[in-house]
Amino acid sequence: MSSAISLPRHLAIAYIAMLVYACLHPLGGWQASGLPIFDYLLAPWPKYINWGDIVVNVVGYVPLGFIAPSVLPWRWTRKRRIGVTMLGAFLLSFSLETLQGFLPSRTASNLDIATNLCGAFIGALLGAWLGRALFAPGRGLARWRERYIAHGRTGDAGLILVALWLLVQLVPDHLLFGGGELRRLLGIAPPLPFEAERLITFEVAQTASMMVAVGLFVRCMLRRKGPLLAVALLALGIGAHTAACAICFIPPNPLIWATPGAEHGLLIGGALFAIALCLPRVAQHALAGAGLLMATVLINMMPESPYLQSGGPALIVRANYPNFYGLCRLVATVWPFAALAYLSAFGLLRGERLEEGRCGESAAASL
Repeated sequence: MSSAISLPRHLAIAYIAMLVYACLHPLGGWQASGLPIFDYLLAPWPKYINWGDIVVNVVGYVPLGFIAPSVLPWRWTRKRRIGVTMLGAFLLSFSLETLQGFLPSRTASNLDIATNLCGAFIGALLGAWLGRALFAPGRGLARWRERYIAHGRTGDAGLILVALWLLVQLVPDHLLFGGGELRRLLGIAPPLPFEAERLITFEVAQTASMMVAVGLFVRCMLRRKGPLLAVALLALGIGAHTAACAICFIPPNPLIWATPGAEHGLLIGGALFAIALCLPRVAQHALAGAGLLMATVLINMMPESPYLQSGGPALIVRANYPNFYGLCRLVATVWPFAALAYLSAFGLLRGERLEEGRCGESAAASL
């Protein structure tokens, strides 16, 4: 049951890493302000409160507060686990706010710490009461994870990558199932000029490739056959991207992603994914890696889409979460490469286990 017990710990580590990046984004321009470092703790609260920031600060710490009690020993009382969770949340929030004092684009605030602790407390209350039913060995999510997902850290890493892929879909000014675009990160202009037919062709191929790759990625980490989890994940991805477009564009445009290229790519990708499910697992593993490579190459080669060029500014003004937006863009850039590394490591590990099994069978036969 070790894999079930380790899942909350790995989820907490991944979530803390994302919080650190989001709170310190952008990471450049570090300098001392010249003021006492901890003065912000005793400063009066802002006269004008941005309720959008309040909501983001509260909601951002709810998942951490929910997961943390399940990382602590189950023999502890609920009160003790809540107390330790709140202490950890305070130390994390205090550290990040203090570091923000060295960033010219950020402002350290005691109100942020207070709202972070409110979110952590809400999550800790829920986690202390529901965490055992979800994460305790043999129960809820832990039982499902043991039954269907690869054991050990391999399965935990796969689940975290799946969750991060859903996070990628919250970037509204991005192609559906887009990821791995290095051009913006490196400041490289599109290598090909815009032509409608060319853009549609690239988008069809990119959407279909990533759809097959993500579906087979999920299939590779499953211990049992069945496409339902992969289909559900793809549907959730479309829903998340639609919701992001509805919330963040001005005016709201939930189906701005539904270009002819994306629509045809979904149809072709769905057909190819259904055919790929009939292949042996080794072939599915190789096809998932090939799909990731192809989709990454295509998104870096395709012309700029005129449908999404105005998305970034609209997102930042309306949604009021530029740091979360920066986190999503970073995850979108690195996700295909991380997924490809995961598939490679998973394939090597599986090959070693098969080889060990064959060696054991040969030794037993010789006896």
